[in-house]
Amino acid sequence: MEKWKDFSFAVPALLFMGVFLYYPLGYSVYISFTNWNMTRPVKKFVGVDNYTRLLGSADFYQSLKVTFLYTLMDVVFTLVIGLLLALLLNVSSSRLFGFMRGVIFMPYYVSMVVAAMVFTWIYNGQYGLLNSVVSWFGMDPVQWLTNPSTALPALVAVSVWKGVGFAMILFIAGMRGIPAEYYEAASIDGASKLRQFRNITLPLLSPMTLFLVITSFISSMQVFQSIDVMTDGGPLKATNAIVYWIYTMAFDEFKTGRASALVMILFVIILLLTLVQWVVSRKKVHYEG
Repeated sequence: MEKWKDFSFAVPALLFMGVFLYYPLGYSVYISFTNWNMTRPVKKFVGVDNYTRLLGSADFYQSLKVTFLYTLMDVVFTLVIGLLLALLLNVSSSRLFGFMRGVIFMPYYVSMVVAAMVFTWIYNGQYGLLNSVVSWFGMDPVQWLTNPSTALPALVAVSVWKGVGFAMILFIAGMRGIPAEYYEAASIDGASKLRQFRNITLPLLSPMTLFLVITSFISSMQVFQSIDVMTDGGPLKATNAIVYWIYTMAFDEFKTGRASALVMILFVIILLLTLVQWVVSRKKVHYEG
């Protein structure tokens, strides 16, 4: 009886997840096997036709390439810059450094839509702030968001600007959890600061790094808002990431069945790659104690 009483506390959360997570997921699986377009009640079953059409489409591989490039750049730059800032600003006794940490972390609370609108003005090819800075060096204005070679890095910069403060704060928290005795012992043995960082800081930050890699990867693979506000998937599909393509396929082209199939493919890709990251890094993660 006591077990059922404990279980009853979880019922509201389970109901919420069932209604808003598992049911939509199951329904999306069902829709992925139809050619329903939301404008008619009949859902014609087409089997795996939506999947075969997607996997045989050049647009799918282009979108997958864009998504992976965005994710790779976003995760690497966010974590590397966040770690460097953590090393620089991990000074608890300085009010100035505390203020700087707050300023760097602040963009994390800015809505991506708001950030995208601000950066759209910064990237403007005619009167944008960035081109004003570029002109100081005698360079010609750059069409940041309408040039296929610069549009995707421009989007990555927005995400890094928003997320680097969060990574910095978590790395600082991880560093402060490392016992000072380890560094004292290493100093007595004559280890340089670089060797201490490589042999003490990095290994003991591995749990935090793993957490940031997995969460950043999942988030970056689902990039949508910045693309929707800034580039609309262009130019020449250079920023047409998978989630944005799902949106346009479902609500602009009304190919709901095919869009649902693409959702399932993306779900499987993220799940498999997350599991791979977890298995590969599990042996390299060092948990103290």
